[in-house]
Formats: sequence, C-alpha cells, structure tokens
Amino acid sequence: MNEQEYSQYIRQVTPTHCSPRNVLRAFLVGGAICALGQGLTQAFLALGVSREEASAWTSVCLILASVLLTGLNLFPSLVKFGGAGALVPITGFANSVAAPAIEYQKEGLVFGTGCKIFTIAGPVILYGTVSSWLLGAAYLLLQAAGAIR
Repeated sequence: MNEQEYSQYIRQVTPTHCSPRNVLRAFLVGGAICALGQGLTQAFLALGVSREEASAWTSVCLILASVLLTGLNLFPSLVKFGGAGALVPITGFANSVAAPAIEYQKEGLVFGTGCKIFTIAGPVILYGTVSSWLLGAAYLLLQAAGAIR
C-alpha cells in the first residue's frame, strides 16, 4: 500500500464530527435528564417530603435508572446519541461503576465483579478524596494562621 492509498484509507475510516449537531444533541439529552430530575424532585415535594429528602430520592432514582439502562445495554446508545449530555455526573458515574460490574460478572463475584467494578470510577474516587483532603488541610492551615475566618 503506497502513501496515497494509505491517506485515502485514513480519510475513509476517520469519523467526521459535526460540532453544532453534537452540541445540540448533548443539550437535548442532558436537558431531558435534568428535567426528569427536576420532575422527580417536584413529585417528591408534592408527596410532602422535605427538600433535602426529595433531592436524595431524586439522586437515588437517577442512579437506579442509569444502572438499569446500563444493564439493559441501552445507556451506551444514549451516550452515542447524546454524548456528554448523557454523562451528566450522577448518571455517568453510575454507568461507569455498573458497566464493568456487568461486563466482568462471568468471571465471578471476587475476580470479576469485585476486582473490576471500580476500574473506571476508581480514579475519580481516589483523586476526588485526595484532593478534598488536601484542600481541607490547606483550609485548616490557613484558618489556624488567621488568614481566613
């Protein structure tokens, strides 16, 4: 294969992206997820639950929906269509935990699910915890030095 044939092959297999279309899809899917969350919150508030409890139940419902869609192999299609809009933090994080657990379940509870469940989410948890600890320590030091109240 010469250089010209190779270049033509690369152009043929390289996906093209339409940014305005991708942004619109992300906006629509992310907006729909957020609207669903707001609707759930309003429904829980109408049932007489406090705002804090309504928010917690909404989070639980969105996580459950994400895990169910992941288990039914529908979440990847949603992500393919909506891109980053489908990866609204709570639904995307739930998917990143559930997907490896489902994928590796055939290898058993310990060496499959147990070992692989946090392959994607693990670094997020690790660096989130470490950075929050460092910021907390810096805050305490600045507060002890009298720099902040």
